[in-house]
Amino acid sequence: MAGGRRLSHLSSGVLRVGGGGSGGANLCFALFVVAVLVFTIIAGTYQPDDPLLHSPAAASSLASFLTSTSNATFLSDPSVLRTGEDFLNSSSNSTSAAAGTEAAPFIELSDINSTAASAAVVPVCDPAAPVDCADPELFHLLMRAAIEALPDIHFYRFGKPVAVPGGAGSCDMAWRFRPKDATRPMFYRDYRRFHLTHSANCVLSVSKVDDFHSGVNARKRRGSKPDHAGEDSAFGAKKTDETTAAVPVVGEPVNDTLPVIDSESAFASGRYLIYMGGGDRCKSMNHYLWSFLCALGEAQYLNRTLVMDMKICLSSMYTLTGQNEEDKDFRLYFDFEHLKHSAPVIDQGQFWTDWGKWHKMDGLSLYYVDDFKVTPMKLADVKDALIMRKFDDVELDNYWYRVCEGETESVIQRPWHLLWKSRRLMEIVSAIASRMNWDFDSVHIVRGEKAKNAELWPHLAADTSPESLLVTLKDKIEEGRHLYIATNEPDTSFFEPLKEAYTTYFLDDFKDLWGENSEWYLETKELNNGVPVEFDGYMRIEVDTEVFMRGKKQLETFNDLTNDCKDGVHTCPTSS
Repeated sequence: MAGGRRLSHLSSGVLRVGGGGSGGANLCFALFVVAVLVFTIIAGTYQPDDPLLHSPAAASSLASFLTSTSNATFLSDPSVLRTGEDFLNSSSNSTSAAAGTEAAPFIELSDINSTAASAAVVPVCDPAAPVDCADPELFHLLMRAAIEALPDIHFYRFGKPVAVPGGAGSCDMAWRFRPKDATRPMFYRDYRRFHLTHSANCVLSVSKVDDFHSGVNARKRRGSKPDHAGEDSAFGAKKTDETTAAVPVVGEPVNDTLPVIDSESAFASGRYLIYMGGGDRCKSMNHYLWSFLCALGEAQYLNRTLVMDMKICLSSMYTLTGQNEEDKDFRLYFDFEHLKHSAPVIDQGQFWTDWGKWHKMDGLSLYYVDDFKVTPMKLADVKDALIMRKFDDVELDNYWYRVCEGETESVIQRPWHLLWKSRRLMEIVSAIASRMNWDFDSVHIVRGEKAKNAELWPHLAADTSPESLLVTLKDKIEEGRHLYIATNEPDTSFFEPLKEAYTTYFLDDFKDLWGENSEWYLETKELNNGVPVEFDGYMRIEVDTEVFMRGKKQLETFNDLTNDCKDGVHTCPTSS
């Protein structure tokens, strides 16, 4: 048809314009059609970057935290594994740092009645009379004294002072705080004893504030109500209630008793998932958690309660005997209280006891899975009370984390946020930092076998000698500072020359914190059915690392002290 246009596709995919009329008009029309097609394709396929995942800070946090984002296969790492609060801290920091704000408003001297706080006047002048710790004016005096005595921390809540039996001139008081320069939204709790004196006209003043956790009468006991905001006994509580709800509070009483299903009907109405067997036992802690969180992630996906073995095997790499050690309680290393309040879990021993009593009576059935290639998606419609995944004895194919590989990787998300470090261990970290008044720098010095291997680390031994360290550190850390040294050097006297310039501290300087008279020793002994618990290698590494990370300045061996590569010669990452 004269003057008409016909669009036809050639085999090459090129558009050909046919028909009569001007060649220029045909060309213009063809270009118009191509432009429309290109625009349509772009509009249909373009997806803007997710601001949560593609902001530089968030992307960096996720990349450094997750072991793998493209392949679920486990990658070994001998270091202490980062847990949920680390991820929370990393993602939260970028926001608060960018805004230049604190995670929550803290209490300042200006918030306290300065007239009442400058001194407390006793109504009836009797210098021999005991102080009244319930006096509101005295409360303000003690708060002001605490803030002035501890300038390197921020206070978020004060509990009312408590009388000291037999201590007529003393009061105990507790508070919630964070280090002034903290980079993590983690809170701590301390309680100290305040000594008071009367002036000639009976005006009270604080003469001394004792050390960390000295105010034992203000300490909360297990079984007491949580330190909720809005309590009549708290000052500043309403400021921090919402902000602190989702972050760890180190120093609060730990209630990590095992959950119990309280009735037959509740048990029968539940749906459960259990992993049995496999080759994950006695592997590194990183390996164990990579598999455990896969199981927990599947349980959440299937909306089932995870039946978990509370006894884990500690790898020989962490034990003082050099042998694998069975029957280590999960609660010694991780915050089970947070886990049980955040996800449905039950102890394996308790579960099998209840199952034995009620499964026949209530007709509870079991669905058996013996192949990790059966994906969680295929189990979504299973109605049986218990799904049991059984893993055989063939290595690699019998690791729990294999369930989360392949197509499952994009469906099952490991719930890192549910797993926090043991608050009992973090309490030791808090105590060590408090003894240094939260005002210290830290250095991580790697020696050991690497320093002996000159073929792979040719300069490490010389660069970490006391003489070299003195020269290097003086350029980076001011003389006279408190210096915490995290190291694998067994003989800490090796670093004695550093005392010329710094007040040095090592982990074993604080071993009373896990000794026979410590809170940690007594609580873990009770947790372990009266058997004393060894402060093992993994605990040492974890506490050492966490204290190091709280230094105001932090120096690493392979970043700051030597040019040797962390994994040996020719392994340093090349700068792009």
